[in-house]
Amino acid sequence: MISYKNGIVTSIIRGDEHVDIISVNIDGEIYKAVNYKDITGKVNINDEVVLNTTAVELNLGTGGYHFVMYNYNNESMDLEGLGHIMKLRYTPFQVRCFAAEEEDSPYHEKFLDFKSLDNHIFVVGTLHSMIAPIIAMIKYLNQDIEIDYIMTDGGALPIYFSNTVKELKHKGLLRNTITIGHSFGGDLECINIYTGLIAAKEILKGHVTIISMGPGIVGSGTKYGFTGIEQGYIIDAVNNLGGLSIAVPRISFQDRRLRHRGLSHHTLTVLSEITNTKSNLVLPYLDKEKEDFLIEQIRNHNLDKRHNIIFSNGELIHDAMKKFDIRTTSMGRTIKEDPEYFAALGAVGKYVVKLIEERKGQDV
Repeated sequence: MISYKNGIVTSIIRGDEHVDIISVNIDGEIYKAVNYKDITGKVNINDEVVLNTTAVELNLGTGGYHFVMYNYNNESMDLEGLGHIMKLRYTPFQVRCFAAEEEDSPYHEKFLDFKSLDNHIFVVGTLHSMIAPIIAMIKYLNQDIEIDYIMTDGGALPIYFSNTVKELKHKGLLRNTITIGHSFGGDLECINIYTGLIAAKEILKGHVTIISMGPGIVGSGTKYGFTGIEQGYIIDAVNNLGGLSIAVPRISFQDRRLRHRGLSHHTLTVLSEITNTKSNLVLPYLDKEKEDFLIEQIRNHNLDKRHNIIFSNGELIHDAMKKFDIRTTSMGRTIKEDPEYFAALGAVGKYVVKLIEERKGQDV
């Protein structure tokens, strides 16, 4: 079930060619709302719109936004662009996408001819807040490394909702994006994670590809009921196609929920029960008490038998984020408030740079 209400557009706060952030008046109260132009068309001040108000009424983590479902001033929209692949299929908002692998695509043959990912590096995370710090650390240590991003459909589906992606591209830290599954709006569209991986390696041809969902992980407080569980089968997909997978741990010693203390139960569950192949789990050096806590968790869940455990120094994450003015928070906590979370991301970034520079040295 959904809730929806009519409102009047009072201002356009900001926008680009795909999305507008607007203010709307609903029964005398002013709210923020999102209008996706590819779905509901352009919006102007004084337009009467229908708004999906469900998430705000439930106090869910959408940033307090309503979403425009229909604009009475846009009586019709003409179909534009190429492609025959539908995303958000069989909903009132199904959108036509031009998938990289479909027959009319100039890249179709690359998928037919594909043999292997040839150890292309894929960094597999679980939270959208992981991508900016990892990318900042990589670029801080080596500005020449080219980074691409695959956004899954575990969180927000339109990539336009991500201010992080906009910021990273604007600052020249992130090259190109791929949206897979029912997520949409990337520089390339792909049908699933396997073709997304192939597109990253064969079409985008960067040095490293970061993978995570868009904003808004879904969780339930149960062992398996969270969308970040996708990390497990994405790691397997990378390994099955001959790539090199790096698992990003979710670490915190500030979260009040015991299930997220040290290595989060998300990371422990995925790497102990969901993955069927061996990955590379990169951990940060911490003070002895906290490091011992992580090691005990690893041993208790046999992660050291299932995966390669690698320690890396993530301390420079503070300098990296400061240099690029990255102000990412996770669960509302800043790098000062949750240093271990960010140290883990810095450790991953440093390890990626080490791998790439070692490969370049071998090519000389």
